[in-house]
Amino acid sequence: MNASVDVAELAQSLAYFLAPFLPDLVGKVGDALAEVTVEKSLKAAWERAQGVWGKLHPKVESTAAAKEAALDVAQNPDDEDAQAALWLQLKKLLAADTALATELGELWEEAKQASATVSAIGEGSVAIGRDASGMVIIEGDRNVVQQGKYNVNIGKAESTAIGDDVRVDVSGEST
Repeated sequence: MNASVDVAELAQSLAYFLAPFLPDLVGKVGDALAEVTVEKSLKAAWERAQGVWGKLHPKVESTAAAKEAALDVAQNPDDEDAQAALWLQLKKLLAADTALATELGELWEEAKQASATVSAIGEGSVAIGRDASGMVIIEGDRNVVQQGKYNVNIGKAESTAIGDDVRVDVSGEST
C-alpha cells in the first residue's frame, strides 16, 4: 500500500461522503448504477460516488457486517451511529485490501482537488466550499463571539469588575 494512504482517515471520508448517496446506490450496482435525477450542482459528486461505490460494492457485498452497515446508512443517511458503523467496516475492508485502499485513496485525492459548488439555502444555512477543519461556525441571531482572557457578555448589570486582581468592597465599588 502507498505509505501516504491513511486507511482510517480514508474510510471515514468515504463513509461520510457516500452516506447521502447510499439510498440510491445500494441495490443498484447490479443495474449498472442506475441513473438518478440529481441537481446539476451535485452531478460531479454523484459521479464520484458511483465510481467509489463501484469499487467498494463487491467487497461490501461479500462481508455481512459491511453490507448491513451500508444498508443501515442507505435507510437513514443522517444517522451518525450508522455512519460510524460504516466507517469501521470500510476501515476493516481497506486495511485488508491494500490495493483497493491505494486505488480509492488516489480517487479520493482527485475528488478533493476538484472544485465544488455549494449553496446555502434557507434561514440559518451555512455553505462551505472547502475544508473547514478546526473552524467554529456559529449560526443564529444576536450571537456574541469573544476571544481573549476576559470573555464577558453582560446584558445589564451593576457593580461589575473585570480583571486579574480586582477587589470589590461591600459597597460594590471596585478597587
